[in-house]
Amino acid sequence: MKIIDGKAIAAQIQEELKSSIHLTQGRRPCLAVILVGEHAPSLIYVNRKAQACESIGILSIQKRLPAAISEKELLSELEQLNKNPNVDGILVQLPLPEHINPMTVIHRIDPEKDVDGLHPLNAGKLLIGDNDGFTPCTPLGIKVLMERSGIEVSSKHVVVLGRSNLVGKPVAALLMQNAPGANATVTIGHSRSNNLKNLCHLADILIVAIGQPRFVTPDMIKQGAVVIDVGINKIQDPTLPNGYKLVGDVDFDKVKEKCSFITPAPGGVGPMTIAMLLSNTWKSYMRKF
Repeated sequence: MKIIDGKAIAAQIQEELKSSIHLTQGRRPCLAVILVGEHAPSLIYVNRKAQACESIGILSIQKRLPAAISEKELLSELEQLNKNPNVDGILVQLPLPEHINPMTVIHRIDPEKDVDGLHPLNAGKLLIGDNDGFTPCTPLGIKVLMERSGIEVSSKHVVVLGRSNLVGKPVAALLMQNAPGANATVTIGHSRSNNLKNLCHLADILIVAIGQPRFVTPDMIKQGAVVIDVGINKIQDPTLPNGYKLVGDVDFDKVKEKCSFITPAPGGVGPMTIAMLLSNTWKSYMRKF
């Protein structure tokens, strides 16, 4: 069993990007992040992204907007970033307040600056295997994580638990492509699937993004499987100073002994998501030269 160190791989990627960025002349690559309201986890994520940008030489712009902002006003702010030639990437931090339709906002991001890969144009390009678009950061991070860990995906049966637009659907589309690091047979399981345990047993590679703490247990894993845990869940733990701890969707301590490779959570996929955001921003920047 090998624990995949997502932090170390992400740090290596960021150093590679830093070296490339420092060789460029002229303005720095620029990522703009829109944060609406005071959602505590979002504040943490946005600050981490800003720190990662600055550490490798990407300029980070934060637009912090009040929770009461109207959808029309938010779209106006977004349009200014779309038109700014010095902004290479735009990310709207989700979730948004209930009175704002996230799909309306995502549809208005310039697809050429959609470094989160959520615009329908980029989603369509992913589905047809057009590498010109932007791939969502977490699925791309999963693929790169496996590539850099020496995990063979071609001809393997990948089972994905979860069908979200952020992870489940795009990672399935990405890994089934006729392309290096892909060529897998992919099955998606979700809340309406019958007998998820039997489905998981078929997996050579199990990718779990179901949003339930420690959902995957040892009896769901076949011996020697690769397990990629995307989930981050907060559970109570009175023994810790803050009263809680973070765990994944996989019961890591019990499952790890049956795996050939497994990601911890946190510390596995999460750092790769940020690394791919930086990589997509760099990709957008380089298109202009």
